[in-house]
Amino acid sequence: MLNRLADIAARRSRRTLVLTFVFILFAGFFGGPVAGLLSGAGSNFEDPGSESVRAAEQLRTAAGESADIGGIALIDAGADVRGSDAARAKVERVARKIESVPAVARTITYYETRDPAFVSRDGESTYALFVLGAISEDAAEAAGEQIEARLAGEPGVKLGGDVVAGPQIGEQIGEDLARAEMLAFPLLFLLSLFFFRGVVAALLPLATGLVAILATFLSLRIANEITPLSIFALNLVTALGLGLAIDYSLFVVSRYREELARVGPGAEALRRTLATAGRTVLFSSLTVAASLAALLVFPQPFLYSMGLGGVFVALISAVTALVVLPAILAVLGTRVNALAPARWRRAGERTARGEQIGFWYGLSQWVMRRAALVAVASATLLIVLGIPFLGIKFTGVDASVLPQGASARQVADALGTRFPPGRGEPIYLAVEAPSSSADEVGEYASRLRGLAGVEAVDPPRPVSDELWRIDVVSEAEALAEQSQRLVESIRAVEAPFTVKAGGETAQFVDQQASLRSRIGFAIALLGIGTFVLLFAMTGSLLLPLKALAMNLLTVSAAFGLLVLIFQDGRLEGLLDYTSQGALESTQPILLFAVAFALSTDYAVFLLTRIKEARDGGQPNTEAVAGGLERTGRIVTAAALLFCVAIGAFSTSEIVFIKEVGIGTALAVLIDATIVRALLVPSLMKLMGSWNWWAPRPLRRLHDRFGLSERAG
Repeated sequence: MLNRLADIAARRSRRTLVLTFVFILFAGFFGGPVAGLLSGAGSNFEDPGSESVRAAEQLRTAAGESADIGGIALIDAGADVRGSDAARAKVERVARKIESVPAVARTITYYETRDPAFVSRDGESTYALFVLGAISEDAAEAAGEQIEARLAGEPGVKLGGDVVAGPQIGEQIGEDLARAEMLAFPLLFLLSLFFFRGVVAALLPLATGLVAILATFLSLRIANEITPLSIFALNLVTALGLGLAIDYSLFVVSRYREELARVGPGAEALRRTLATAGRTVLFSSLTVAASLAALLVFPQPFLYSMGLGGVFVALISAVTALVVLPAILAVLGTRVNALAPARWRRAGERTARGEQIGFWYGLSQWVMRRAALVAVASATLLIVLGIPFLGIKFTGVDASVLPQGASARQVADALGTRFPPGRGEPIYLAVEAPSSSADEVGEYASRLRGLAGVEAVDPPRPVSDELWRIDVVSEAEALAEQSQRLVESIRAVEAPFTVKAGGETAQFVDQQASLRSRIGFAIALLGIGTFVLLFAMTGSLLLPLKALAMNLLTVSAAFGLLVLIFQDGRLEGLLDYTSQGALESTQPILLFAVAFALSTDYAVFLLTRIKEARDGGQPNTEAVAGGLERTGRIVTAAALLFCVAIGAFSTSEIVFIKEVGIGTALAVLIDATIVRALLVPSLMKLMGSWNWWAPRPLRRLHDRFGLSERAG
């Protein structure tokens, strides 16, 4: 197949490039607007089958309105809320403006409830809650915009709550994505200019990356018609598309230059390039796709959208590198080295000739002379870096992830500091009991008042002939551990009827349970898929196991650093964020899959060159040194370029997007330095011929179906 692709690239290169240009226009037109079609923060982190989601839907259906508080209008009354007529008039005016929006079912204020939780500690501020009707997320977002417009001329009023926070998070991510791209592209070009040693070659990864990203956007738009996807997937697609395009372009272009030096321009150089580097790219993309496909087992839209986007961009990046890039190289021929300074051109020619006199060759020889010491020291360092991960804590996504200038964040901060525990985030219960069971339901509510951590329990309210609602207010904030324990305590209370707990706290508790129930299956899929592909590539039973172990060390070290930075609040000033005292609970799972995929990606690059040298008859030590010399510069360059692409998200105003960017960049840097430069060659030396061991039946299987990394 790869030989046929090389022939097509050589014979029909211009036709291929014309079709690619037409496809870019098509993908840009239909795929470009995908950001406006994907879902925002609303239900991206919930398990649709959880008890809390079912409770919300049950109450929503019975009452004809949302079970959750849609939004909060924080009102600076300028006078004593309890006794001032002017303050009351202002609050009621705000409530009327909110109720004038058709999607609003009702408002709740202090003057209806006389609940002291609605009054700030200084007595001069209050808030109005509003509940939306039984409408879709898009309609709720539109209602939020209408309410903001109606309150725009009202002084001393700020709008918050879910109906505002979700769109603000989505809008902020869109702005962050545009800023990250503006920062990343110039830096990527300058670094590509240095690493590719020529202006023409430096433009290739950006061109192939653009094709891959636009094609993936188009794929996401099509997939979104089948199942709703999360807007957060665009961040991963953009960064991963650029990163993989750079990785694959580096590998293919470097190999093409080698073949140009050997056989000159033409079809033979392309065939040799795709038979070696092309096959490596194919295996690399499959391992990346297999790793990210593990996210598809999770029901949360945030995670499965990331998984689907990751699979798309990995496979599309490979197609671009194996179809579009060879066509460009066929047209360029020796001009791939054009517009390069003489010094860079001479260095590129030495690399192409395979002169094993470089830094990486010398480093590998130094490492292998001290193999045991280097292996122990490197592994110990990675283990020590990973120790803080043992103390990881988790939190959810709420208005606190927004920058301080966002109104939803300001409202949330004010409610948490200036008011008693409030009514904006109650734990609500859907109690399935007939209307004739009022006494039993009331007795059940009385028992709930005795639970630890309860601030208040509202009287049971009938929603329909067969359903009641009870609101329980926690003494702590919605995502605090005390509130989570209260949900568990409520669910442990025996009742003579079916009770479902919902609300933000219950949703978070259910999310944690959902993630725990599937994490083992996801890791098993990831490990098995990676093992099978690495075995198919190497023919060894031990090398895939060793790669899995080193990937785990890399990921644990990155997690440990992430805990130190974001959970413990270090570098807040430098990175411009406010620590939540925990990590957003889905981020470690996402980072595990992405970091594991990229670690395997770099392992494939190195192992294929080592295997090629060994298949060519070189002894183990020389094959390792030669493989590291041929790939050390490429992997380091790819890692640095990828860190720029993904690290640009460290500028995001959303804290968990920062976590993704910095966590992935740390994993890539650790893998490309400590693991590939030190741990891999030292262990390859210690294991010797055992590196390539496999039982005889598996060896015969690999000889028949596996990868032979020779140019032919």
